[in-house]
Order: sequence, then C-alpha cells, then structure tokens
Amino acid sequence: MSTPTVYEWAGGAEAFRRLTEVFYDKVRSDELLAPVFAGMSPHHREHVALWLGEVFGGPSRYTDELGGYPAMLGHHVNLGLTEPQRARWAALIAASADPAGLPDDPEFRSAFVAYVEWGTRLALANSQPGATPPPRAPVPRWGWGEAPPYLPG
Repeated sequence: MSTPTVYEWAGGAEAFRRLTEVFYDKVRSDELLAPVFAGMSPHHREHVALWLGEVFGGPSRYTDELGGYPAMLGHHVNLGLTEPQRARWAALIAASADPAGLPDDPEFRSAFVAYVEWGTRLALANSQPGATPPPRAPVPRWGWGEAPPYLPG
C-alpha cells in the first residue's frame, strides 16, 4: 500500500472545487477581502482549485493550462497586499474546510494549514512593489510534513 497524496486524501478535484466555492462565498462578505477580489475573474475560483490540487499532489493542470508557478506569483505582483489581508485569507480558507467537507483528521488539517501559511506568506511577499516572480520554477508540491525547498520571491 502506498500513502495517498494530500490531494487524494482530501477527495481530489471535487474537494478543492467545493473548498474554493465555500471560501470565495465567505470572501464576498468579508470587509477586508471583498475589495481585493471585487474584480475577480469568473474563472478565479476554478483556477485556485486547480492550483491547490496541483500543490497537494494532484494533476498538473495549473501548470499545463495556466502557466504554473511564475504565472501564479505574477498575478500577485504589485497588489500591495497587507499582513492583515494575508492573515484573513488564511483564516477564512481554513474555516472553509469543514463546510466544504474536507477531512477533519489532524494530519490532513496540519498539512493543509501549513501550506496555507507558507503559500500566503509567499504571495504577500510577491505582492509588494518591486517584487518580480521567478522566471522558472515548478509548482511547489506539499505533502504530509515535508516542506518544499525555500523559493525566493
């Protein structure tokens, strides 16, 4: 028996689609985040679900269809996100796990929240004026406790 990926354990693409639906419904009514996402593309939720799926060991659809890691970071350049916005994003997506029906075991939640903290800090750093995304880097893969190498940016 092999250990399932975090993606498989979560329930695959459908689980991450549910998560992003619940999460962005919360964002709409959040006074701190709603303005950040006011002009959000109608495909944004789906793109975030693809990103999370790939990060947690699912298919490489974000890379294949949307440009991968440099493209994701590029979407954050010069947004000027703040630490309170980053922290709220992380808290709201973590709070969306239960209503989305994601597994509630401590191992899954630990891996999920650890990535959310790591990923949102990276997005925050890349949103500041003068930040430039790396020209080439693979999408980080997040597992059951092993963190990816530090990726500057």
